[in-house]
Amino acid sequence: MSTDGAAPGAAIGKKALILIADDEPKFVRAMQINLEARGFGVITAANGLAAVTLTASEQPDLIILDVRMPEMDGWEACRRIREFSTVPIIMLTALGEESDKIKGLDAGADDYVTKPFSAQELLARVRASLRRAEFSGAQEPRPAVRAGDVLLDFVGRRVFAGGQEVSLTATEYRLLCELVRYAGQVLVPEYLLEKVWGAGYEQSTGLLQQAVHRLRRKLEAAGSAGYIRTRRGLGYVFVLPGSRRD
Repeated sequence: MSTDGAAPGAAIGKKALILIADDEPKFVRAMQINLEARGFGVITAANGLAAVTLTASEQPDLIILDVRMPEMDGWEACRRIREFSTVPIIMLTALGEESDKIKGLDAGADDYVTKPFSAQELLARVRASLRRAEFSGAQEPRPAVRAGDVLLDFVGRRVFAGGQEVSLTATEYRLLCELVRYAGQVLVPEYLLEKVWGAGYEQSTGLLQQAVHRLRRKLEAAGSAGYIRTRRGLGYVFVLPGSRRD
């Protein structure tokens, strides 16, 4: 077991690599020093385009991505990264508007931190995201589930619809795992938020609503709709064929 404050995975010889993408050198340096002092490896990018390129070449374990950057902003960089990677992404933004946070989550981010924030808060978010990513493959609900033309392969951690693979973020994948694990049962928001995002997120219903929306949209785009239902005032349920009810 790793010691307190060490990077997840350090005890088994793997130093978690974090990519920081921000165009403010002093801010980047402060984050880098703080993370490296806790045992993380750090690489940096000064714009969104460089962040996309480094993600492809270096395959970091987590990305801290600022929204406002030259050449390519954080939202577009996040969307580009999501085309080929499920790496956890934490968005940094000075924007406090709910619509801006939703835009980042809709682009594929797993979490967001609003500036200014403390070093302790960022470290907590980083550790939580890495733990969730590590845990997501540790307990799978069953080898595979076929729901109509949707194949959920929980051994390979892949999802197919209509014979084509559906690309999910790490958060969307964990959410789908929980829904399928208890298929046919209504799961309350507090449970899903604690299981998918971790302790302290039980009241963050906006995160859950957006993740459910993205997951539904991706399945629907592949021609598969109606599997994830909302039970108003209760929660969400994954409905298998043969048991569907409105």
